[in-house]
Amino acid sequence: ALDLNEVSQAKSMSINEVIKRHSEQEYYTYMLGFSPGFPFLGGLDESLEMPRKKTPRTQIPKGSVAIAGKQTGIYSLSSPGGWQIIGKTPLTLYDFEKTPPTLIQMGDTVRFIPIDKNEFNALIGK
Repeated sequence: ALDLNEVSQAKSMSINEVIKRHSEQEYYTYMLGFSPGFPFLGGLDESLEMPRKKTPRTQIPKGSVAIAGKQTGIYSLSSPGGWQIIGKTPLTLYDFEKTPPTLIQMGDTVRFIPIDKNEFNALIGK
């Protein structure tokens, strides 16, 4: 969560409060784009709204959960990006060998469930 501390400080909330507020929402998938399988999710708690970074990073790890403006997004592939990174999912969002290749489709609803590092590693097979 590259920017979780920054978001916590900017919003005068504890890290746990940021995580709690983000995971209490149900998100609607408005579209996929930017990169294959990157979902643009609406429904972000207003208290968590953050601007994009002034200088984008050249590499965001795949699976990074990020916020920008009124939306949440998930980097389906490693790529450049300027959103605020607040978490990471162990799920694979894009696999060109599957049909359909994207885990999340337009119109789907998404809910984030906080997990600890041990559970994350178990889900990715470490």
